[in-house]
Amino acid sequence: MANKLLSEMGLPNSIANIFVARNLITAKDVFSLTEFELMELLDVDLAVVTSAMAHISEITCPPYQTALSLLEQRGQNENMAGHLPTSLKGLDNALCGGLPFGVVTELVGPAGIGKTQFCLKLSLLASLPSSYGGLDGSVVYIDTESKFSSRRMIEIGFHSFPEVFQTEGMAQEMAGRILVLRPTSLSEFTDSLQKIKVSLFQHGVKLLIIDSMAALLSGEGAQGPQRQHSLGWHISFIKSVAEFSRIPVVVTNQVRSQSRDGTSHYSFQEQSRGESPEAAAKLDSHLVAALGIHWAHAVSIRLIFESRSGQRFIKLAKSPVSPPLAFPFNITSSGISLLNDDGVEMPGPEIHSISCQGHNDVINFGSEMMH
Repeated sequence: MANKLLSEMGLPNSIANIFVARNLITAKDVFSLTEFELMELLDVDLAVVTSAMAHISEITCPPYQTALSLLEQRGQNENMAGHLPTSLKGLDNALCGGLPFGVVTELVGPAGIGKTQFCLKLSLLASLPSSYGGLDGSVVYIDTESKFSSRRMIEIGFHSFPEVFQTEGMAQEMAGRILVLRPTSLSEFTDSLQKIKVSLFQHGVKLLIIDSMAALLSGEGAQGPQRQHSLGWHISFIKSVAEFSRIPVVVTNQVRSQSRDGTSHYSFQEQSRGESPEAAAKLDSHLVAALGIHWAHAVSIRLIFESRSGQRFIKLAKSPVSPPLAFPFNITSSGISLLNDDGVEMPGPEIHSISCQGHNDVINFGSEMMH
């Protein structure tokens, strides 16, 4: 607003012409000078300067709002935007309906904890017909680690929504709505994002999932300022996609442990090297989200997936509408299932800690690989 032109503010011609003659074009030009400096520059009385500045201030400064009006406005915006229910009752209640449209939700946790299982269920919920509580739309699933399993997704669907998936042709129709992209580099990923933003409305996309961002950046070798610059551009673009299209955007993030030599180790990298459980335990003793503070500030909702003494938890670590809560969960044939819908409030730093104690890296049901 500081760059608003004085000529658009409806000032009396007598003073407006003087401003132009003295090369004062915008509100910023006026407020860069004191009242006495303006008196001297414009050669007018103090009363004229004070009146003009009051008029300019009234137009350029945003009006005051009460807390009540902000609350009512937020409610109207949320009703317009909507949510994607996760089908986890306790989590949906805490988030006032589910994952909100128009913002970025982050899932953080070690490999094998259940982040991809959660994403598969979300994909089904977004493509589910609206008559069954879904969004009846398409999903763009960016699978950077080749973890997406259509077989596992269909199994989750049959166990979660049998009345839908037993209808002839419905499983194929819903699977056809989920568009999977597998970029192998950061440049391919960037190209994918550019194309997605253009085609969101054409394909009726109701959900964007990026699983995972950390894997792409760790493979680029960029460190320090160069990495932060790339990360800053991508999070800004991803947020703009969410806001532009008014859809939920879900991004998974890995964890890392800082070694004594100052290098970062990612849990999925250590497992791929086949290191002993003892070595992995040392790395997992103090885990942090891989993408750092800049990323953490940019996301609106952060869900931390962790395991303590063999029990898995989803922790609602960041949300504008909920206190910090932890929900114990299991992974079953129908996907993630909460053991307690009430959740446990976890104030203080514990809600942000990430533990990885005693969970299997690969989830099996029968003879089928689900990871």
